[in-house]
Amino acid sequence: MPRNYDIAELKRLDVAHHLPAQQDYKLIEDMGGSRIVTHAEGCYIHDGDGNRILDGMAGLWCVNVGYGRKELADVAYEQMMELPFYNTFFKTVTPPTVMLAAKIASLTGGKLQHVFFNASGSEANDTVFRMVRHYWKLKGEPKRTVFISRWNAYHGSTVAGVSLGGMKGMHAQGDLPIPGVEHVRQPYWFGEGFGTDPVQFGKDCAAAIEERILEVGPENVAAFIGEPVQGAGGVIIPPPGYWQAVEAICRKYGILLVADEVICGFGRTGEWFGHQTLGFTPDIVPMAKGLSSGYLPISANAVSGDIVEVLKTGGDFVHGFTYSGHPVCAAVALRNIEIMEREGLCDRVKNDVGPYLAEALKRLDGHPLVGETRSIGLLGAVEIVAEPGTNKRWGGAEGNAGPVVRDLCIENGLMVRGIRDTIVMCPPLIIERSQIDDMVAMIARSLDEALPVLRAMTF
Repeated sequence: MPRNYDIAELKRLDVAHHLPAQQDYKLIEDMGGSRIVTHAEGCYIHDGDGNRILDGMAGLWCVNVGYGRKELADVAYEQMMELPFYNTFFKTVTPPTVMLAAKIASLTGGKLQHVFFNASGSEANDTVFRMVRHYWKLKGEPKRTVFISRWNAYHGSTVAGVSLGGMKGMHAQGDLPIPGVEHVRQPYWFGEGFGTDPVQFGKDCAAAIEERILEVGPENVAAFIGEPVQGAGGVIIPPPGYWQAVEAICRKYGILLVADEVICGFGRTGEWFGHQTLGFTPDIVPMAKGLSSGYLPISANAVSGDIVEVLKTGGDFVHGFTYSGHPVCAAVALRNIEIMEREGLCDRVKNDVGPYLAEALKRLDGHPLVGETRSIGLLGAVEIVAEPGTNKRWGGAEGNAGPVVRDLCIENGLMVRGIRDTIVMCPPLIIERSQIDDMVAMIARSLDEALPVLRAMTF
């Protein structure tokens, strides 16, 4: 049973002392405090005001096996009692850490047989930054320091993560990006290629990477990094052939290819990893979120054997964190993967609920506010537009309509995210078809309610 909290006091303390992640602190103060989420089960969260909300975001793209898995709590307890912590600095390691590394290697397969652990996706991408530059220095090519990424990419909130990402609003806070990161166009057909042939648009976006390589000088480029599907950018699914063209360009110039699987990994797209769904082979794969279904903080980097052989020539790789390979987090991640295998969640996403989500979202096509619906596996998006059949935005700029629809969805019992004018969803992999029906019905209701609100607004 959930505990009996004093919600009013928690909200007061929240405003007085707590600084939440990526928030407008004045807005939280004006609201009288954040929404207090008290408990959850399956695909639902509950707040202190008595609301039961269908969690269309799986927490923050992460609670893949759903809430309330007692066996994950049990394995954490058992590991805490046996060995709550030990580090990997002192030529030491714990059993769950070794077993998890081997398990991840079996899932990534091929050349990705080595695993470095961290506590967050941001740390995983910091590891990419340092490891790749160190690799090239050991290879005798120290000029290869430049990373190429995409505008509107998200690779974390650390200094290196924000720099690798392509979100200009984040760059503005902290005088970022740091030197050595270049950004190119994103394969966002609805926003930037509307009315053109999608396949050709994808080829053009890949070609922009090659153009930048040639501008910078191939001898200076270390790696290209990209999310198989841009999650926080708005569930941007690249056109067919895009990733094959990108991989060919990387191989042509001897550049490392990094697939940021923090969101796409662990069944989200219908395979264990997004690069498997989209058909390309990376050299490094940062991952997090679904690795433990968010039950404990853990991330990892799967690394090619070719890279590791070079790293072995350089003595200590002086990088890592106190909690790298934390035994309790590793034990929970192992059991989380076991649950996914036992319940066939990847196949379920690929063959059942993923295709059903795509079909259900099509019910929204034709609504006067909907320009496009799209999905891959259990990642979905609804584009909000001012005129059906176009990609025109309300008030002539992005970001005016999305927050209105998002807030109505939450008020109507569905947690989704509004990214500019794109409503995105990422429900737990255990979601039932009937719950997908509920989710789409709540979006439809919210769109109906948003229409008169938007028509009455002045921009």
